[in-house]
Amino acid sequence: MPVGAQVSRGPIEIFSTCPESSAVDREIYVQKIIDTARWSEEAGCKGILVYSDNSLLDAWLVSHIIIQNTKTLCPLIAVQPIYMHPYAVAKMLTSFAHLYGRRIYLNMIAGGFKNDLLALHDTTPHDQRYDRLVEYTTIIKNLLAAPSPLTYEGKFYTTDNLKLTPPFPQDLYPGIFVSGSSAAGLAAAKAMRCTAIKYPRPPGEEESLPKDDGVFGIRIGIITREAEDQAWGIAHRRFPEDRKGQLTHQLAMKVSDSIWHKQLSELGERPERTPYWLLPFENYKTMCPYLVGSYECVAKELSRYLRSGYTKFILDIPPNAEELQHTRIAFERAWEVVQ
Repeated sequence: MPVGAQVSRGPIEIFSTCPESSAVDREIYVQKIIDTARWSEEAGCKGILVYSDNSLLDAWLVSHIIIQNTKTLCPLIAVQPIYMHPYAVAKMLTSFAHLYGRRIYLNMIAGGFKNDLLALHDTTPHDQRYDRLVEYTTIIKNLLAAPSPLTYEGKFYTTDNLKLTPPFPQDLYPGIFVSGSSAAGLAAAKAMRCTAIKYPRPPGEEESLPKDDGVFGIRIGIITREAEDQAWGIAHRRFPEDRKGQLTHQLAMKVSDSIWHKQLSELGERPERTPYWLLPFENYKTMCPYLVGSYECVAKELSRYLRSGYTKFILDIPPNAEELQHTRIAFERAWEVVQ
């Protein structure tokens, strides 16, 4: 993949996603983490997203397994503020850096599943959760950036002469992502100077990104092969119509305050053979749109996202090593188109 290739908004970075512990048998889950991480590294991914919610294993412990079984792959760890104090996040980062010398990326979560938040008695409104997240991330960044003690007073967090030990090595400073699908999310990304991740519309329907104003990425699944019919056959076998899944999706819509979830759901049915495919999302099998088609077709769509200014791509969970290699071909051809 064209990882590290430079465009105006910075290097192109591609991330895969680690399987969820709730979807894999306990006896084989550790090996599944290891396999997926190694496939991702072999395919040229920069890193791998590790989910976090009340139903899953701890994302930091899963990331520990990833680091121990790869050479360069960077965990992109989902960080939920209501799970841990910002000092605990900074402490984990400096500990990983001290032990392994590996860079970590952070995916800062403002929300989550509504029932998860209610179970933890977090009733903070949507936009205020982003205000809280800015304070939370600011403390983490300040602790990592300076060896001197940190005194900070905000609406949600306060520290008094808080010092991080051991000092964090600046060459391993984490990449930081946050959802940028809402106005509050975009404002938070700008305030934190981090990457705004969107769940994209079809390339031709995407709004123009602000010029010279931040770094942007997308969350997208990809199924691609040399022949169009082959790609679609695999797509329909992997994600068949599922009435139960559709009902679960509709129920999730009713209890969610997620902006991106509503935006994708409102796109509605689309012509069957356009590359942009929402059926897996609508059947509650995944949480992102897909691009499906031949290498050339998918490469064309990816090149349009690249030209729009997106430089970070978070892929869906790969079913096997082969799928990532096919995806790699599409990205390489997309890069050729852009050049």
